[in-house]
Amino acid sequence: MILNYINWDVNPDIFSFNLPLLGDVTVRYYGLLWAVGFIVGYFIMLKIFKKEGIKVAVLDQLTTYMVLSTVIGARLGHVLFYQPAYYLKHPLEIFATWEGGMASHGAAIGILVGLYLFSRKRKKPYIWILDRIVIVVALAGMFIRLGNLMNSEIFGDVTNLPWGFYFRRIPYAANIPHHPTQLYEAISYLIIFFILHRIYYKTDGKFKPGTIFGWFLILLFGVRFLIEFVKEPQVGFEQNMPINMGQILSIPFIIIGIIILTRKRKQNYKA
Repeated sequence: MILNYINWDVNPDIFSFNLPLLGDVTVRYYGLLWAVGFIVGYFIMLKIFKKEGIKVAVLDQLTTYMVLSTVIGARLGHVLFYQPAYYLKHPLEIFATWEGGMASHGAAIGILVGLYLFSRKRKKPYIWILDRIVIVVALAGMFIRLGNLMNSEIFGDVTNLPWGFYFRRIPYAANIPHHPTQLYEAISYLIIFFILHRIYYKTDGKFKPGTIFGWFLILLFGVRFLIEFVKEPQVGFEQNMPINMGQILSIPFIIIGIIILTRKRKQNYKA
């Protein structure tokens, strides 16, 4: 199989327009794919909620918690885990999310906190919410990684494999093929989505509490841990580390997933 490598020279901007007071506004593939992930996830959750007789108003409130906790968590995760010194000197740039800088591990922590607050407010079992929401989180992860691909960012090391990408918009990667790790993750997350989705419907939603959440943590962060071995360091301090920050942050999630699946839980709970 000879693909002779792949030239990737996609403009991350879709179109721009001017708005009074705001000036020039640019619509980018990355933002669009984030939005598509939430929209598709909403309709999948809508089907699940209708199946279990949960009011749509509850889902609407859950969606608000999800959007806010994901964005805030992803941004703070990048700030705290990868560039704390820089943002300490430039605190106002923490709010400049349009410039990039979102961490998936931060998003995961943000989601866990947001859903805990939601469960307290709605008086719903925390694990019940987690078991269902992670199905669409896996799918949203696929869309986000496709957004990273459109931005020509978070790619892998140099490779001789025939599907290596020439990222033409990145000077040092323009003439040397690199692993398209964004695609590796996107495809993996899509497969994980189908696995979790099947667990839910194969059991008709009557599974051991924590089953889907536990498998989500093990599969998604396990994949992330492995792919990081062929991914370029995101920040300078990772250069001399035996495993990078993404892998270090993945390990606790994998361990938690294993603990959840091995612990004895009561079979039934009320939603």
